[in-house]
Amino acid sequence: MIDAKPKSAGSGISSGGFDIGRLLLEGRAFFALILIIIVFSFLSPNYFTPSNLLVMSSHVALFAILSIGMLLVILNGGIDLSVGSTLGLCGVVAGALMQGVTLPTLGATLYPKVWVAAVLVCVLGALIGAVNGVLIARLKVPAFVATLGVMYMVRGIALLMTNGLTYNNLGGNPELGNTGFDWLGFNTILGIPIGVIVMAVIAVIGILTLRRSAFGRWVYASGGNERAAELSGVPVKAVKVSVYVISGLCAAVVGLVLSSQLTSAGPTAGTTYELTAIAAVVIGGAALTGGRGTIRGTLLGAFVIGFLSDGLVIIGISSYWQTVFTGAVIVLAVLLNAVQYRRRVKPAADSTGGPSPLPKRGDAVTADAVREK
Repeated sequence: MIDAKPKSAGSGISSGGFDIGRLLLEGRAFFALILIIIVFSFLSPNYFTPSNLLVMSSHVALFAILSIGMLLVILNGGIDLSVGSTLGLCGVVAGALMQGVTLPTLGATLYPKVWVAAVLVCVLGALIGAVNGVLIARLKVPAFVATLGVMYMVRGIALLMTNGLTYNNLGGNPELGNTGFDWLGFNTILGIPIGVIVMAVIAVIGILTLRRSAFGRWVYASGGNERAAELSGVPVKAVKVSVYVISGLCAAVVGLVLSSQLTSAGPTAGTTYELTAIAAVVIGGAALTGGRGTIRGTLLGAFVIGFLSDGLVIIGISSYWQTVFTGAVIVLAVLLNAVQYRRRVKPAADSTGGPSPLPKRGDAVTADAVREK
């Protein structure tokens, strides 16, 4: 429940009025993004131009879609290290389908339509997510171990399928009726890249799901206090499997978009993308312990990472330094998260002058769910 009484200084509202410290702390991803835009616009006149913003946004869309799926997993109290490998395998499968599927028994080669290949790839991503979910929810394998093992297996399958090589020229052949794969990567609607539109659609669906549906409340509740949620009738195991399925599905979508942008599919695509997705979620203010976080914050986190990386490229900073800067941002975000959630549970004086009881872990779930609205 949300306390209707005025909050104390420790909660963010001081006796003198609004606490600017809390504003800066909770809005840090937004302010960081504004600062990045200002700094790089000063360093390069080409940074904050409409054309470059669209290019950067198409890059960010990949991280953002992946991060939305990761957010649901982290809200549920888990972690998914396999999304980068899932992305790579899905891209490879899409590339193999576009090259044609040979049936030795029939002596023929099938060239599926692009939409058929896209559906099959999305099903594959969901199945990989389901394997993670079953291992974790049903077989009680720790999330870190389960997804780490699946990460290696999936990457290995991608390497075996291609023998370490890359599928090129995925544009298709008009005579075979399999053209249009590059539509996701290069086409625009009203000047907006398709990848950005896909990101926006997935984000809106995710926000509505967390705000309006029982499933969204179950995700927050089971991540905040799994045992209490189970006793309250929440289908904890089904929810856990579902969030991993959604994460795998998001990874498959990113695999399609990335392969389309590159017009090629390689088994090493998506390497370290899982770390970028986790970083975006953390920078956006989500707690790695589960139960706290929003899609809006995660999107801001993805834009912070994407705009920072592209800005460093534009001004000619070495890729090694880019890794250093990104890592520093992640460490800072984790430290600020720790400060934010420590402040949230700090004892405050009640109306009688004594310390009020510490909020239960489940209480923060309700507060975050309301804040998302």
